[in-house]
Amino acid sequence: MHITLQIGLLIWQLLCNVGVCCCVKQWQAALSQHPKTGRASPSSASSFEMLDMESVPAPHQEVQPHWFFCRRADDNTSWLPFSREDSDKLQNACNTGKKKEEVVVAVDGERYDVYVKERRRHAVYWEQGPTEVRRCTWFYKGDKDTRFMPYPEDFSKSLEEAYMIAVTLDEWNRKLEFPTGETVILHNPKLIMQYQPIGLQDEWASSPSEQTRPRTVKRGVDNISVEIPDGEPEKVDHLVFMVHGIGPACDLRFRSIIQCVNDFRSASLSLLASHYKRAQQDGQVGRVEFLPVNWHSSLHGDATGVDEDIQRITLPSISKLRHFTNDTLLDLFFYNSPTYCQTIVDTVASEINRLHTLFNQRHPEFKGAVSVVGHSLGSLILFDLLTNQRTDSDPRKGVPSDEPFHRNCDTLEQTLTRLGLQQYLETLQAENLDLESLALCQDSDLKDLGIPLGPRKKILNYVKRKWLPEPQFHRAQSITSAVDYEYFDVGIGQVSIEYPQLAFHPQTFFAFGSPIGMFLTVRGLKQVDPNYTFPTCKSFYNIYHPYDPVAYRIEPMIVSDVDLEPMLIPHHKGRKRMHLELKDSLTRMSMDLKNNVLGSLRTAWQSFARLPVAALPPVEEGETTLERNLQEAQGKSTFICRVCVCVKEMEQPEIKVGMLNGGRRIDYVLQEKPIESFNEYLFAIQSHLCYWESEDTALLLLKEIYDKLGVAFEQPQQ
Repeated sequence: MHITLQIGLLIWQLLCNVGVCCCVKQWQAALSQHPKTGRASPSSASSFEMLDMESVPAPHQEVQPHWFFCRRADDNTSWLPFSREDSDKLQNACNTGKKKEEVVVAVDGERYDVYVKERRRHAVYWEQGPTEVRRCTWFYKGDKDTRFMPYPEDFSKSLEEAYMIAVTLDEWNRKLEFPTGETVILHNPKLIMQYQPIGLQDEWASSPSEQTRPRTVKRGVDNISVEIPDGEPEKVDHLVFMVHGIGPACDLRFRSIIQCVNDFRSASLSLLASHYKRAQQDGQVGRVEFLPVNWHSSLHGDATGVDEDIQRITLPSISKLRHFTNDTLLDLFFYNSPTYCQTIVDTVASEINRLHTLFNQRHPEFKGAVSVVGHSLGSLILFDLLTNQRTDSDPRKGVPSDEPFHRNCDTLEQTLTRLGLQQYLETLQAENLDLESLALCQDSDLKDLGIPLGPRKKILNYVKRKWLPEPQFHRAQSITSAVDYEYFDVGIGQVSIEYPQLAFHPQTFFAFGSPIGMFLTVRGLKQVDPNYTFPTCKSFYNIYHPYDPVAYRIEPMIVSDVDLEPMLIPHHKGRKRMHLELKDSLTRMSMDLKNNVLGSLRTAWQSFARLPVAALPPVEEGETTLERNLQEAQGKSTFICRVCVCVKEMEQPEIKVGMLNGGRRIDYVLQEKPIESFNEYLFAIQSHLCYWESEDTALLLLKEIYDKLGVAFEQPQQ
């Protein structure tokens, strides 16, 4: 049979070369002619028609290829399809490209480049090893496989040639053997199986019957169960940089910041399709691009050597726990170190600027705004960076760090007012002291003037840093420097750091699970000035889960005399969170079981299928008092249930809370999931890592972004 197949292939190739393979009817016409004269035989007409209608198989149609890329994680290899748009671009490049020249195609929202000849996929914005790419036409799946896997391209080519001959000649049950030992049997167009040689089968098979189980073979991507992703819109409306927190992993599955941001991006694309559907159809909305900012690898890399230094002093006991502590929790201490804090802020700022430049190069038509997101410690890093940005009108911009800041035009009165020490203005003016002469004073000089210790330290620290040359900060690890806390204009202090400048002015700063409030309090700040704003960023949102042990509020530091509840983030589907009502119902049930078991069960059941108050039927004659009370209680509970929130609550008049978010609310709290509401301690850690997969959080970001663009929000119908 193998020899017959090879002969058939040779005949088919020969027919293709002479140009007669394109039409089977030409074969039939040639066979119907007289063998000697070459003329058509009169008696052959009916047989020709019968052969044409019954015996001739369907013509072979070329299989449509689809491109896949390989992903390896945890020793598992999986093949994922490109979107149809990207696959078509790769196929066109493969068909039109020259043989010797490499062709590069941008895919996945231009975050990856595929080298078509090399069959490799390379990341553009972050460091990641190249992955293999295939032009796939044939697939296989074993009994234990969850999805179809693509064959190598040369293997698929051999299968396609054998399939073409079988279809053309209408001869099946063909066996195709390969040099590697695999055998493929083409039983019929819908049943094709692959048998592996015994040496390549699973050694752990429990019985010989399992060793002989074949693989199912399918032709074409349309015949396998695979979800091909939708292509992303080319137009980018907004760019968002996302900074991670402590440690190299961002969730309980120990995924990197790259993987978590990919999930957040996918969630935002899905929400755009559901909540901005009409705007997408009208071409008003494109997409929002999210890019990860990784600083952990630079801090723990070979350049700093901090991991080796820590390892030398680490105790050998409970090694796994100590390794986890060194790799994650110590990042908090590193950020409070002058040496490593400088490394962290330099890395974050330089990485954001690098990504911003690279994005603009690849998207020269982009005219949108840019925002930043920080999770956990990443939010604190961004907070300090944005606090120390300089505007275009700042006279310090462009001045080297080792030059004195004597160009500052502030007077002595303005300086004391800024420090909140204007009561000592007359005392200093009586001694004819200005800022320049004040910078030369010692602590004892101000003490002789009767100024207390606290105001003396504030005045001397501020004036000397603004008017005297600042020495270079040596970052050599062998040098131990005293920690010098700087008093900023609004009282936000941090170790002595030279903060780099971002290449753009962020539109909005989103903080996820942020400890900013706690760190500001620890630094000695008791209140944030209601008039304070970031120099280059006018919007700020503090988003947190109610059970997040790391998150702290910001609004009580601005408005201390008013007890404000945080803004409750609505569910992305615009529905009531049934689990919150369920929790209340179960509480009422436990209290009422002693008195009325049946009534409690009915109350719980009605809470599950609760209707709006307007939909309740009127009380009919003959209804019992219990039924009437149940309906009244149902209406009241629906009215007073503060957790039953929809998007309309977001549009209600807001209380003005300082200028950090332009007078709008700052603290926004997520709604817990059903299982979380029963044991908040059990899900505490998970609550700190839930933001990457939260569709409610993603929708809040999208709403803030597109509200500024004037795009109408659409609540999907339920």
